[in-house]
Amino acid sequence: MARALWKGAITFGLVSIPVELFSAEDRKEFKFCMLDKRDLSPVGYKRYSKQTGKEVEWSNVVKGYEYEKDQYVVLSDEDFKRANVKASHTIEIQSFVPANDISPEFFDTPYYLVPGERGEKVYALLRETLRSTSRVAIAQFVLRSTQHLAAVKPVGGALMLFTLRYSDELRGTSGFKLPGLKEAHVTTKEIDLAKRLIDDMSEKWDPDSFKNTYHQDLMRRIKEKIKKGQTKEITEASGEEPAEARSAKVIDLAALLKQSIGGGGSQRATAQARRPKSGTKPNLRVVESQRGPKTQAKRKRA
Repeated sequence: MARALWKGAITFGLVSIPVELFSAEDRKEFKFCMLDKRDLSPVGYKRYSKQTGKEVEWSNVVKGYEYEKDQYVVLSDEDFKRANVKASHTIEIQSFVPANDISPEFFDTPYYLVPGERGEKVYALLRETLRSTSRVAIAQFVLRSTQHLAAVKPVGGALMLFTLRYSDELRGTSGFKLPGLKEAHVTTKEIDLAKRLIDDMSEKWDPDSFKNTYHQDLMRRIKEKIKKGQTKEITEASGEEPAEARSAKVIDLAALLKQSIGGGGSQRATAQARRPKSGTKPNLRVVESQRGPKTQAKRKRA
């Protein structure tokens, strides 16, 4: 099992649950090395003293707060704990709110909360009580010298903690030029067509059906360069833009919506519809809608 990022307790009222905090993220990312393009030698980072210019070992690095110009107060891990012992060791639940009350923009990073020794019973009690009441627990705690607002909610057999953004960490929209319906010349007919298209493309949420294909695409590009012996070649920009970017101007929105309805559906459903089963005729409704209004008109005249 991965190493716990934090150990402490969940507290609410007089109840305390010993828990450990584990990251719930498993990001699929490439690890790249920085190279000097002149000879492709690796480029590294150095910690150096700005006073002497000499490299400083990690064992000699401490944190300091500059309270005046070039004047610092040194802080150790113990100082961060002593600043607020309770906050640094407990996830203190302050209230319980309906699960749907928190807007998506407030959610940040997910973590798993795992019960510590002798914490299983109260852990299970909190999990099932939150589930049966459709509530999430709102708490505050300190992780890595930073105080976080958090939501604790049941997910399957686990309690998950999601760090939340404070309201003053979200920017308002006053600086953006956002169009109203009148300014954008959106008609009632277009809204009705858009609703039909959304209904046509609606399906049950299935996170396993979505894959990070760019990771595979980039790996394919890397293998291609290796196969062609272009490992030391810096690929220059072609200057070309995708076709979608060049033809982004919408001439007739209503016509495009009409064309999409019936031939749209979910991307996976559309892909399946395009592949005719053996012994069956293609789905003419899908094929015709993809040919566009002019082609369909010709078929009617015929």
